[in-house]
Amino acid sequence: MISDREYFVADPAEGVLLNNLFDNSNPLYVEIGSGKGEFISRYPQTHPDWNFIGIEMSEKRIINCLKKLSTERNANVRLVRRFADENIRDMFQSSSVSGVFIQHPDPWPKRKHHRRRLIQQNFLDSLASILIPNAKVQVSTDHSEYAAWIVEEFLQNPNFTSLQDDPIQLHPNLDEHIVTWFEEEQRRHGYHPHFMLFERI
Repeated sequence: MISDREYFVADPAEGVLLNNLFDNSNPLYVEIGSGKGEFISRYPQTHPDWNFIGIEMSEKRIINCLKKLSTERNANVRLVRRFADENIRDMFQSSSVSGVFIQHPDPWPKRKHHRRRLIQQNFLDSLASILIPNAKVQVSTDHSEYAAWIVEEFLQNPNFTSLQDDPIQLHPNLDEHIVTWFEEEQRRHGYHPHFMLFERI
């Protein structure tokens, strides 16, 4: 009998595109940083005709995700242990991803560490290359300074536009919002998340 790990966790060979993890042509969505697995286990259940790939570098977090996944309920989910950065353009076919979810990326708050932040122009250029036109990118963070940084980076990039009148929302105006463990824990400590929604032009 195949184990959950063998079913859900993919380790494609070097150069094999992640689009090939599914044997159908359903729309493909990507979550960057799946954390403890609340989103990647629940959201895909409401969209059984979409494929979802969770990119997560931490082995511990992969294990946490597996605890919430079921082959019966989450047949459209795969996890990949990879580091997501500007090299994401090499993981997927060009113009093949229908949407991306980025939940609470590391804010790297110290100025000397800002170069390590995920949301940078080179990453956004790579992200744009794999997205289909009008694909949505949902981003959340409870770090106010990083939220402002994220908005500035997206709006400076010619490939994206904000879909919100106020690009930094203090409430989830996003469809089918899934509250993650991290969001709930940070709210308990008085940190309220910002929600941002961008579109690939």
